[in-house]
Amino acid sequence: MVKIISTGVVLILLALAFIGVPALPAKTPAFVMWLLCALPAMVICGTLPFVVCGYVIGPRDLEIIRLGWSNRIPLTEIVSVQADPLAMNGSLRLCGSGGMFGFFGWFRNGRLGVYRAYCTDLSRCVVVKLRTRTIVVSPDSPERFVAALNERISPGASA
Repeated sequence: MVKIISTGVVLILLALAFIGVPALPAKTPAFVMWLLCALPAMVICGTLPFVVCGYVIGPRDLEIIRLGWSNRIPLTEIVSVQADPLAMNGSLRLCGSGGMFGFFGWFRNGRLGVYRAYCTDLSRCVVVKLRTRTIVVSPDSPERFVAALNERISPGASA
């Protein structure tokens, strides 16, 4: 799904620049032409840094690997973790990407309330409840991810 949405959006943006600009009337202001040419690069460059590249369960935190940086969630903040392929169903995107290179940002639905998503595959969602918020991730193997994370957060788990 992410590949289809990303390809479609990139093609639309490129069409806007390469087909839209020549089709504009001759008296179109220069800033409009510049904006149509720059828009694809601005959208792509503005979205790419937030791409989710993977997840690492470390001794002290859950690391969400991004393109060039990462988010760290202390394991002590995790209250529960559960695989839920329908977690994002019916969600409203509040701020973030709804498919362009992934599903990441802030979302809201009736079941989870407001939550932060770090997903690339909506059929592999895992809901991670923290003390003060909820996040949704999409590891390759939700069952193995849940088991590994539960092992780390359970009382008496070795570091």
